[in-house]
Amino acid sequence: MKTIDELLVESHSSLREALKVIDRNMRGICLVTEAGKLVGIASDGDIRRFLLQHEDLERPIRDAMNREFIALPVESDDRLIRHTFHSRLKLIPLLDIEGRVVDVADVQRSHRIPVLEPELSGNELKYVQDCVTTTWISSQGKYVSRFEEMFEEMHPGMNALAVCNGTSALHLALEALGVKSGDEVIVPNVTFAASVNAILYCQATPVLCEIDPLTWCLDVNEAEKLITPKTKAIMPVHLYGQVSQMDELRSLAQAHNLLIIEDCAEAIGSKLRSQPVGTFGDAATFSFFGNKTISTGEGGMVLFKSFDVAQRARILRDHGMDPNKRYWHNIVGFNYRLTNLQAAVGVAQLERFPLILKRKRDIATSYHKKLSKVKGIAKLPSEATEVLHSNWLFTLILEDKFNRDKVMQQLILHGVDTRPVFYPMHQMPPYQTLRTSESLQHSNHISAYGLSLPSSVTLKDDDIDYVVKILENTLEEQSA
Repeated sequence: MKTIDELLVESHSSLREALKVIDRNMRGICLVTEAGKLVGIASDGDIRRFLLQHEDLERPIRDAMNREFIALPVESDDRLIRHTFHSRLKLIPLLDIEGRVVDVADVQRSHRIPVLEPELSGNELKYVQDCVTTTWISSQGKYVSRFEEMFEEMHPGMNALAVCNGTSALHLALEALGVKSGDEVIVPNVTFAASVNAILYCQATPVLCEIDPLTWCLDVNEAEKLITPKTKAIMPVHLYGQVSQMDELRSLAQAHNLLIIEDCAEAIGSKLRSQPVGTFGDAATFSFFGNKTISTGEGGMVLFKSFDVAQRARILRDHGMDPNKRYWHNIVGFNYRLTNLQAAVGVAQLERFPLILKRKRDIATSYHKKLSKVKGIAKLPSEATEVLHSNWLFTLILEDKFNRDKVMQQLILHGVDTRPVFYPMHQMPPYQTLRTSESLQHSNHISAYGLSLPSSVTLKDDDIDYVVKILENTLEEQSA
């Protein structure tokens, strides 16, 4: 195996040869063997210290290696391996019964707990193989239709249209609803850039709105103050699976004759009074990127309240081509179609969605319970009485005495991957002119101190315990 071979050096090899091995593997270390068995470990630091005393690169590596090394049996479980790592130990050789290196555990690679990864244990492979066997691999096929049908079943009263990604879903929704140059669309200041970019694609003007400090979603009270005669629509973003204040937003939209486009990229499964997000407005969009709750690798879905608008969107999605006259284009359209291969994965994912959503919520419940008494955390995600939070990404706010980025750096050294909260839109170069007001304290604070923890449905309870322990230890160390 290349990963292991690139670390190995025979004990009789010279220090010069060992340094070449370390240089090639770029891991700062080599594993020293005799007759195939691990007998020592040498880091570049070990060799450097040896050379300061002996100044001879032709000496054998066995003279400089560390014989008191840590290794574990290859059958060791992940929990034991992770608990064996410490601040100076980043790589652990895994040995067979005869002492030969058969694998290595790396705290930042093989044994890193990722923030998010897809769970593909259902019919994904079976359905993809069906696409390949039948040769239906492009944008036409039964899985595309089935994927859309399943989405409509989950979101009663809406018309579903599968697209190639969540950003194209947003753009298509805006275009189909007639958002154009001169129009303004109110959008939260803390969101992924795609929300704002899609508005700009339509040559409309994004109006950045402060977020609510409790939900981290769009602040309805400020949104009302931002409405002008040019305002065409409001785009609430259900951030991290939290539900925006849809009752208030609908009342506001009705009073001012505004469209509502829900950005549900992170919120499939979230509900307000048993009503799923994506069914409150004129249109809604979803993302199925590899890190989302439901994944097709890349992919998206648009929901429309109006059947006629959905039909217009379908034509726009398919190059603007007349559905009844092949290669005849009535309007300028886009190529935003989803492939049958991707839809096949999506169908398999939706078949298990209730179990996936339950696991997401169980993980969040566990985090809440274990983190509620950890010192240094200012706020955990909230869930209102009538809200079902899908908890795409479990995100907390640190106390402002901490440097969030330094906390993240320490966590990854222990194999815990994390993510910062999105930067506020108004801070980034392409969007700075969209909002010049300084009254965005909630956006700035949440972005500066927000931290997202591993939230994959593949997380085990032991993984959660480990994440909590490392976070708690890190906050204690940085408080001292």
